[in-house]
Formats: sequence, structure tokens, C-alpha cells
Amino acid sequence: MKSGTVAVIGKANAGKSTLINVLVGEKVSIVSPKPQTTRDRILGVLTEEDCQIVFVDTPGLYRADNLLNSVMQKTTEDSAKDVDLILFLIDCHDGISETDKNLLAKYEKGKIPIVAVLTKIDIMTESLLISCLKELGDTTEIVPVSARKGKNLKELVKVIKSQLPDGEKLFKEDIISDRSEKFMIAEIMREKILLKTDKEIPHGVAITVNKFALREDGALYDISLDIICERANHKAILIGKQGAKIKEISSFARQDMEKFLGRKVFLTTYVKVKEDWRNSASLIREHGYGEND
Repeated sequence: MKSGTVAVIGKANAGKSTLINVLVGEKVSIVSPKPQTTRDRILGVLTEEDCQIVFVDTPGLYRADNLLNSVMQKTTEDSAKDVDLILFLIDCHDGISETDKNLLAKYEKGKIPIVAVLTKIDIMTESLLISCLKELGDTTEIVPVSARKGKNLKELVKVIKSQLPDGEKLFKEDIISDRSEKFMIAEIMREKILLKTDKEIPHGVAITVNKFALREDGALYDISLDIICERANHKAILIGKQGAKIKEISSFARQDMEKFLGRKVFLTTYVKVKEDWRNSASLIREHGYGEND
């Protein structure tokens, strides 16, 4: 049996979380079109008859402009050091950037086997794909995929298996992630804020779950959480006129929470301000980031 860990790395918006969710068959990482969606190391576990692949979803690679982003970049670098295989994802629907080529070359120089995965091939022409494949040249393995359309995913899993060592399962067969339901509830709320707000507001948001309790009859979860933002004007935008925006976001999040938990949810949300929390080491830890470092 093949068994091992696979770090999924690449620039922001390369499609890392989407790919892992599709391969695992469940939502283990939130997804949005905005950079910095994934903030921490998250495991997604794919178990088949002849293998168990433990994917490590990581924050996107980019230039850090605050302490939280520096913590996120360190998480990615550390995650790529202690695995059996690296998948380096490249969104090449507009071609391959010099940054991608330089980052790929950097990881190719390491001791860990690497596979280049060209993502989003469903929105690129065949001629551009051929050009990108030629441009990468002698990369050990290249697998073009479309996670959303399910293209070439079986081939990707086959390539991953060929690179993994023989071994026993690292997790029980029914485990798909190392993260708790409480963690995912906070992430679902943050995902909806990413989707429903613009500019710096979603990037300056953290979620604290104050209550996560299943009622005695087992029919409903009581969930109470704080939405932490960095500025008073951000709080006003998140709440909206007469509370319209926070009602919209909360309703959107509650629907996804109910789907994830398989039960009804009574959701209470509060918006609070903690000035410049992304540059405070203590507040970063308080909100759960960098704990794996």
C-alpha cells in the first residue's frame, strides 16, 4: 500500500484548496477568488484501497506585507520541508510567469520529489497549454488538470501514487481532515466575508467561535461567533445600513454551516474592532494562526 504526505503549494489563487476539496471529495478548505484565503496548514485525506494520500493545503506564496502574512509564508515553507512529495500548482491560463518559474526551480533544487500541476486548463486554449508545457521543459513530472471540470484528476492521483513510499495508513479510513468542525465553522464564516466584501476588509478579518453546542434533542446547533476587524469603518461596512450586510453574510454562512453539519443552525454574530491585529504576535496567536510553527 502507498501512503504519504503531499504538500500543495503555489502562488495565491493557483487553485490549491479547490483541487484538494475535489480530490478528497469533501470541503476541507474554504475557497474564494481572493488571495490569502487559506491562512494555515490544513490536511485533506484521500483514502483508496491501495493508498492513503494526506494533502497539506498551504497559504499562497506572495510578498508578505504584515506579520500575519509573514506567519503564513513561514507555514508554507515549513510544510514543504517534511513531506514525501510536493505538488507545485501553476495557474497558467494566462501563461507561466517568471515568478512561477523561479519558485518551481527553487523547489526542484530540494531533496523532495516535485510534480508541477498546471491548473484551470478548462479556461485556456490547447495551443497555450502546449506552449506552457514546452516552456517548463525538463520538469520531472507535469500534469495539467482542471479541478472544477474533473479533467485529468485520475492521472494526477496515479502520478502521486508512483512517488509515494510503501506504508500503513496515517489516518483512519473515515477521516478526511485534521481540522475540527468548530474550525470549519469559523472558516465558513470567513469565506462568506471574503465573497461578500471588497478591498482590505476581508483580509483584516478573523473569526472567534464563542459557542458551538448541539442541543439535547440533537436537532440544532447553537453557534455564536465574533467577527474581528481592524478598523471602525470596516465594522460599519460589515454591519451595513440597519444591519443589512451582516444579515446577508450570516444567512449565507448559516446555509453552508447547515450543509456541512447536517443539522439546523441558530447563528449569532458580533462584529468587534481590534486595531491592526495582523501586526500583533499575541493577537495572531489568540486568533489561532501560526500554532503549528
